[in-house]
Amino acid sequence: MAKEKKEKKSKKEKKDKGEAGAADADEGPDYDELCSRVNVISKPLATKKLSKKLFKGVGKAAKSKTLFRGVKEVGKALRKGKKGVVIIAGDISPIDVIAHMPVACEEAGVPYVYVPSKQHLGMAGLTKRPTSIVLVPDTDEDDHKEIVKEVEGLEE
Repeated sequence: MAKEKKEKKSKKEKKDKGEAGAADADEGPDYDELCSRVNVISKPLATKKLSKKLFKGVGKAAKSKTLFRGVKEVGKALRKGKKGVVIIAGDISPIDVIAHMPVACEEAGVPYVYVPSKQHLGMAGLTKRPTSIVLVPDTDEDDHKEIVKEVEGLEE
């Protein structure tokens, strides 16, 4: 009986160690490595600090169900005159999928910025799938206004 308890403990410890190792593996590559993987057209690219702010804004918009995800949905929202900030993943392949979106943003007068990873953008939008582009619509929150100012500052 004591042997069974020891076996259960050792299995439990191995499981806990495995989970801790998996958590370290989930962190993935650092920001600089992600930036090395982005496409040539990915300019303006958000800094690490701005990326975190953008992901927080995306998360808030997703929770309030106001986030537009994907090329078709964002394109439709821009044509209808929605305002906000467009966040585009820089590691999309092939580039042709999103190449027309910066032009559409400029025509609509909406600021846009690239982030290094589509996986991180998808996770910030509370989905399991990687996301190529999102539109965070305008809100009256101070955080959103600050993000818009920073993104517009990058474009200059």
